[in-house]
Amino acid sequence: MIEKRLVKQTEEALHLMKEADKIELFKEEKEYAKKHGLFQDIEVLEKDSSTRFADAYIERCEKETEALILVEAPIFLDQSIEHLKKNRHEFIFVESTSFGVIGVDAISLEFDDVFETYTALLGLKIQKKFGPAIKDYFETNLTGDAGKYSVMFSMADGLWDVNFALSYADGFKEDMTLAEAFQLIYQFLFTLVEACETFE
Repeated sequence: MIEKRLVKQTEEALHLMKEADKIELFKEEKEYAKKHGLFQDIEVLEKDSSTRFADAYIERCEKETEALILVEAPIFLDQSIEHLKKNRHEFIFVESTSFGVIGVDAISLEFDDVFETYTALLGLKIQKKFGPAIKDYFETNLTGDAGKYSVMFSMADGLWDVNFALSYADGFKEDMTLAEAFQLIYQFLFTLVEACETFE
């Protein structure tokens, strides 16, 4: 899954570059490529992780109605994640080309009033057969007792509707920025998709 998407994305990037003998990848993708013997004839450089969401499209929206509050520039993600705790009526919707590698179009993040957790919501493009692997990953990698996650396969969309408590993920900190939170979500999902590959 990751290999196919990563190779496609990298080939597109190489096509646009003048120097086709080197490519830049973020840490997760670089380690994955090395582990799987990808791009052996190309020098793989590591991209600065702080630039992952430089191309992000960001919306702040009302939770109840999903009405748009404001479209924000990527610099908005430099704010503390506590923005969501202070503004419980809203959620943040982020689209980024980075998400394509893990089979996600967009991710929403909100503060869950019931469980008092920061919760990520997304659609994950993975086949239905990986349901047990997905659930096992969440059970193993999220702490906490209640409201850890919910996953449901949508036959209409052919993807998994996923909600999970980011607050229960290893590496979560209450004082992190929104950019750091989305980076943690990305890493968490990257590892999930990689874990599903071992079930193939």
